[in-house]
Amino acid sequence: MRIERVEFDHPDAVALRDEHVAAGNQLYADDPAAVHRGGSEGIDPATILATFVAYDGDEPIGHACVRVLDGDLAGVPEMKRLYVRPASRGSGVADELLAAVEQVARDLGAPRMVIHTGDRQHAALRFYARHGYTPIPVFPPYEAVTYSLCFEKLL
Repeated sequence: MRIERVEFDHPDAVALRDEHVAAGNQLYADDPAAVHRGGSEGIDPATILATFVAYDGDEPIGHACVRVLDGDLAGVPEMKRLYVRPASRGSGVADELLAAVEQVARDLGAPRMVIHTGDRQHAALRFYARHGYTPIPVFPPYEAVTYSLCFEKLL
């Protein structure tokens, strides 16, 4: 397994993000708050600091990117779209992707990294807790999505 830094619009990164969004849409399809999901889940490519794809040989198996926030959290890095294909979960891919985005934040001198996830993503919640992320108030643009949960890690 290897992690590569790629452009945000790299075809493997786009495909993995699309899979991640589709999985989230399916997971929350019956939640009325999901109507707000599209607006809160958009990513402006201009805000992206780095995008990473994990590969097993030539096969893309995981993705994560980090962006910089604006508004009340201006300048704070947020990890987005941490996703590992089901067949590769539990193999350490997510750990490596998280380490890569956290290193980007450290290299910027950021004092913390924030993340957003949902209340039905139980494996993700355990993963983030295991890596030192603690709950914080839900930050923009996720307030309208009532199943939102936000976390931070001091770097």
